[in-house]
Amino acid sequence: MTLFDAGQPASTPQAEGRRVKLVVAYDGTDFHGFAAQPGVRTVEAVLGDALASVLQVPVECLNLTCAGRTDAGVHARGQVVGLDAPPDVDLDRLSRAVNKMAGPEMVVRRAEPASADFDARRSARWRTYQYTILNRPEPDPFLARFAWWVPESLDLAILRLAADPFVGEHDFGAFCRRGTGTTVRRVLESRWHASGDVLRYEIRARAFCWQMVRSIVGVLIEAGTGRRRPGDILGVLRSRDRSVAGQLAPARGLCLWDVGYDT
Repeated sequence: MTLFDAGQPASTPQAEGRRVKLVVAYDGTDFHGFAAQPGVRTVEAVLGDALASVLQVPVECLNLTCAGRTDAGVHARGQVVGLDAPPDVDLDRLSRAVNKMAGPEMVVRRAEPASADFDARRSARWRTYQYTILNRPEPDPFLARFAWWVPESLDLAILRLAADPFVGEHDFGAFCRRGTGTTVRRVLESRWHASGDVLRYEIRARAFCWQMVRSIVGVLIEAGTGRRRPGDILGVLRSRDRSVAGQLAPARGLCLWDVGYDT
């Protein structure tokens, strides 16, 4: 089981170039997050190098933006990336060429024209993350890269009750890494899905702060195993104190699932 069910050279983009929107999926296990950083392998660096090679332009000319700067080890099914490309670029051939270079670890699922002012981060109206839990006594080697194995029994009804208080606009200071800045966020959905012993937590918000989803999942799992009561969650949220929230869920279970834009 996995998360995810070469081209003609082109001239350097000029002012008359076109803005392009890519939907990108990747296995984040061996990437040090999305954002380019010196001396480490990141999604942005690998994708940027592939795009620059296919389009035959310097990376800095691409003007790359992304919907969410995922952390080290975090995956994506619906990461959105914006870039500048030559006006005559063949988007199908661009996708095939990048996928040949970077796949299967990272693939362009879709490429389409975008408006000249499209910014993958600032134009986004919401983001959805999914967190996968494997809840059974023994681990699964085929899910190990994409799920948090929790051998203790989890009460799904309790998990669902505990997830409800997060919906709405709150100060998520208790669930965000210190130094994030403003921690007020509006959550649109917070719910659990189950398929046998595979549980998936889905949360949709306008935006997220650093490590917010992993912190929320950590607290929810404590509730699901009986170490906290569902009624405790609101108190943790209101505390705005990161030390009250407790454990941080591992990065491997988290996936940037989808990003919404105005049509």
